[in-house]
Amino acid sequence: MSISSTTTSQFRQRATIALNDVGLQGALDGATAKFATARERALAELPAADALRDHFKQIRQATLARLADHLTLFEQQAQANGTYVHWAADGAEACQIVTQIAQSHKVTLATKSKSMATEEIGLNQALLANGIEPVETDLGEWIIQLAQEPPSHIIAPAIHKTRQQVAELFSRTVGHALDADDIPSLTAVARQWLREKFLAAGMGISGGNILVAETGSVVLVTNEGNGRLTTSAPPVHVAVVGLEKIAPTWAETAVWLSLLARSATGQPMSIYTSVISGPRRADDEDGPGEVHVVLLDNGRSDLIGTKYEEILQCIRCGACVNACPVYREAGGHAYGSPYSGPIGAVISPLLFGRQQFGGLPHASSLCGACRDVCPARIDLPRMLVELRADQVTSGQTPWLEGWAERTAARVMADPQKMGLVTKVGRLGQRPFTDSNHIRLPLSQRHWPALAPRSFRELWAEGAE
Repeated sequence: MSISSTTTSQFRQRATIALNDVGLQGALDGATAKFATARERALAELPAADALRDHFKQIRQATLARLADHLTLFEQQAQANGTYVHWAADGAEACQIVTQIAQSHKVTLATKSKSMATEEIGLNQALLANGIEPVETDLGEWIIQLAQEPPSHIIAPAIHKTRQQVAELFSRTVGHALDADDIPSLTAVARQWLREKFLAAGMGISGGNILVAETGSVVLVTNEGNGRLTTSAPPVHVAVVGLEKIAPTWAETAVWLSLLARSATGQPMSIYTSVISGPRRADDEDGPGEVHVVLLDNGRSDLIGTKYEEILQCIRCGACVNACPVYREAGGHAYGSPYSGPIGAVISPLLFGRQQFGGLPHASSLCGACRDVCPARIDLPRMLVELRADQVTSGQTPWLEGWAERTAARVMADPQKMGLVTKVGRLGQRPFTDSNHIRLPLSQRHWPALAPRSFRELWAEGAE
């Protein structure tokens, strides 16, 4: 997708549209509730789940503390397996690397497995600009590609689409009407259409859930067979992976995998967990002749050693998104970023520009639900507050907003001023007060009216 921007006003405008979309609200409520319930059940069945999460937190902290060492070992082991390893400083360089690989093999069609990293760098647009057709093969990603929309959820990109909307998209694609209630027919259409692409593709592109340093392997976790077809059917496979997705050994990888699917979809293990350790061997019946891994930085290394390093512990399970009351109402597209929900509110300003996405740190109630469900116990509320504070100290806060905050602070620090403002407020609210609520003209929202007497007044009366 193309990265846009999100100011506070832009987020509010997009959120208002989402709140008035009855179909979207129903889809969000149903899907996020299902994911959240499944997660709770899966972790309840896992012995000592909380202790395992604490252990995983320590693993991720220790791994990031020696990130360069682990990446160097991964590169050495991957190259020993016959894998080409590329380092991309930013999204533009990553797109250039993938494009050059495709052009060197005269690729005109590339199939893609689901990948947030390629969404982050806008790889599809770069490929199209160079005459290479990218085809998303994850069902949800294919749906939103047909709709020409960005994903609205980290693990369920088409969570905002109803089956009627999907049937309409598929009908336009195949050229005849399809029944929205006939789910098997819809999936059969997708299967037939996409299998032709797998067989014709000159390149398969994927992301990667985990990089295992000790063996130079890429671990890919999916719930559909498209991941294995993408990485094995075309003659060339390219994996684009954020450099923080590293595990030193298979012992740490096992802990990672035990929490990933449970946190994401409520499964003990995803249906397909693939391990890619280089290209096809001489005695292999299938597989790509070349495997490339693009290690994507794109601002990640700048976070090492800072108060935001903790965000690199994220494994993109989406649990925080499902738990967030703001996301469940506003939906993913309100964020204007490939990453939505609490993780998006933190990582988008850090990776794509704090001024460009200055509104996202405020798109949170700071309720802490995201921290409670995170498998790595990432303190997202802390970083949201830190980002807000950085905006104030750097002068990014709009003048009027800053003036209002400073004025409010002075008033609340002075009991006499606070008492005077409260009395004036009680008088001013009278024309707009109805049943103890303030209802302003041309606004659908309502607020609690100021009480006839403040807590201080009631306390003073009680003391007397």
